[in-house]
Amino acid sequence: MKRLTFLCYFIYTFSNAQQSEKVDFITLDAAVSFTTESRKIAGDVTYTFQVNSATDTISIDAQRMDISGVTINNRAVKFKNTGKKLQLFQGYKKGRNTLKLHYEAQPRQTLYFIGKDKDFQIWTQGQGKYTSHWLPSFDDVNEKVIFSFSITYDSTFEVLSNGVLKHKVTKGNQTTWQYVMEKPMSSYLAMLAIGKFDKKTVMTASGTPLELYLRKADASKFESTYRYSKEIFDFLEREIGVAYPWKVYRQVPVFDFLYLGMENTTATIFSQDFVVDAIGFNDRTYTNVNAHELAHQWFGDMVTAQSGKHHWLQEGFATYYALLAEKQLFGDDHFNWELYESAEKLIRASKTDPKPILHEKASSLTFYQKGAWALHYLRTQIGEDKFRLAVQNYLRKYAFKNVDTDAFLAEVRNVADYDTAAFKTLWLENPAFPTEEALAIIKQNPFIKTYLGVVELQDKLLVDKQKPFEILLKSDVFYPVKEEIIYQLENTPFEQNKPLLELAMQSTDLKVRQAISKSLRSIPESFKPQYETLLEDRSYITQEIALKALWAQFPNQRFPLLDQTQDWQGFNDKNLRISWLTLALATPDYQNSEKLKYYEELLDYASPQYASNVRQNALVNLLYLNKNDMNTLRYLVNGTLHHQWLFVKFSKDSIRALLKNEKHREYFQELLPALPEDEKKQLENLLKE
Repeated sequence: MKRLTFLCYFIYTFSNAQQSEKVDFITLDAAVSFTTESRKIAGDVTYTFQVNSATDTISIDAQRMDISGVTINNRAVKFKNTGKKLQLFQGYKKGRNTLKLHYEAQPRQTLYFIGKDKDFQIWTQGQGKYTSHWLPSFDDVNEKVIFSFSITYDSTFEVLSNGVLKHKVTKGNQTTWQYVMEKPMSSYLAMLAIGKFDKKTVMTASGTPLELYLRKADASKFESTYRYSKEIFDFLEREIGVAYPWKVYRQVPVFDFLYLGMENTTATIFSQDFVVDAIGFNDRTYTNVNAHELAHQWFGDMVTAQSGKHHWLQEGFATYYALLAEKQLFGDDHFNWELYESAEKLIRASKTDPKPILHEKASSLTFYQKGAWALHYLRTQIGEDKFRLAVQNYLRKYAFKNVDTDAFLAEVRNVADYDTAAFKTLWLENPAFPTEEALAIIKQNPFIKTYLGVVELQDKLLVDKQKPFEILLKSDVFYPVKEEIIYQLENTPFEQNKPLLELAMQSTDLKVRQAISKSLRSIPESFKPQYETLLEDRSYITQEIALKALWAQFPNQRFPLLDQTQDWQGFNDKNLRISWLTLALATPDYQNSEKLKYYEELLDYASPQYASNVRQNALVNLLYLNKNDMNTLRYLVNGTLHHQWLFVKFSKDSIRALLKNEKHREYFQELLPALPEDEKKQLENLLKE
């Protein structure tokens, strides 16, 4: 099976490479519109292409599309539509040619129609080779084209795409938005995003407009969501030393996005989960994803890896430059702590993941984190100035082209007397993580030294470390040291560690106090007044932990606790509201007249009208309250049809776990007749497993 998969991949890659040598597609102009009721897209596409040498077939990737009106150089031509490709056999000549066609499609993936009414959105996610599901294009990343889009849609919506907005024309209740690019890019970076968004524009130091979008309902969250955006942009331009390669940069969050973010050229789409208020920012911040996706505008969008084997040239660079941006914002200790945590994950993973960075099937952790570590090691070895110069030469030499790892290493050799072959062997071809070399670098940081010193104390008696712990808790050492102290106190009697916990509770660092909420298994009555102050922390995570702990450990005081917290909402996933509803329903005699209303509200959050993170949160709590609730089971089955793969996995895994109980198997079988056909098919498959 593995050999067959590789052979198919080789044939596909080889055939596309052959085409790109003979035929060069130069520009694409697409005019598209949508039928939202049937979730269809239709478009008229014009390609210009150059035939460099004789070829009997030209192929364009087009998944499950109806294609008509195909002309080359203004003459109708015969063509073949395989369901995966549009194949052309006639009508083109050596030199410049023009291809025109009309297409219609109802994509099963890549183009998503989400929500309804004011929260209705259309967006794309073409990472890899999936743009061909909504646009006749190229799955081969080595075929770079200059894209222009004209998108016609309801005038009450905002329409976004790649490049500069050149024209916006309204006729009746429809508006056509024309976006144009000036430089070529790979097809997977093409994007559309449509929704009812508000917009703010910030100018960078070099004069590039940053267009920042949010739902109108989230207009108050611009500052907290996009905090540091200008600082990140200005820093990356300075640090990379090559001007931002495009004319505009826009960012837009969408519901139920498949990943954290996607670096479409000039226009990043990211998850609505990162839209936060001032309190939410303390727990969940867009900062790292913001910097990572922006760095991709150079590493991936401007200079693109030739194949999956060299994917680290995109993800490793973007991850590393995001860390450098965070270092600029939050300091050296933060930077080294991120590297340390990354190294720990990589050390653990290398025991089970035998694939090195230079392998097309390497894990995301390897491409991203180990790739970043490889660059950090290289930077420390040749020096920051030479590293910057090598990167600048690499970007300028291969701008708007495709590269492999050796191309980058050649630029390193050009500026530094350094053995890149040994580096490649150690970091890029070695499946193990070079632990010794990594630790030697980060141990140079005083905070990391202190942290490791505290870790070494974990097997000692509390009496032997009481004084050093007290000194550190009173100091301004970076918070992970204090977290480690608190976690080491977890398994010691409360009365012994009470002075240290009381000292830690005096901290103004939310993460230190949050560590107490996470680690304190039992709350003594004498400590309860201090613990209750955690309910007032500006952290939705801390508040949720404290609410649940106090509810569980002090049953006689649940009424006032629930009264105090009944207006809480929390993050976008409504973590606090859903927790409160669950606890209110589970508390005997608490607001009995309202319990039906509370149940209906909680059940509503599990319904398809909400985003998958809200639904999953509600379903977890509904199952906690009653695993036999047929309403809950029905929504679990519905979740198996969602496009968000993490929610689908949760739904299927939850059903599988319930099916182990014969009673629940009977419940699901009772549901079958009343389910829609698509849901019925999903459940039948799970019942057969």
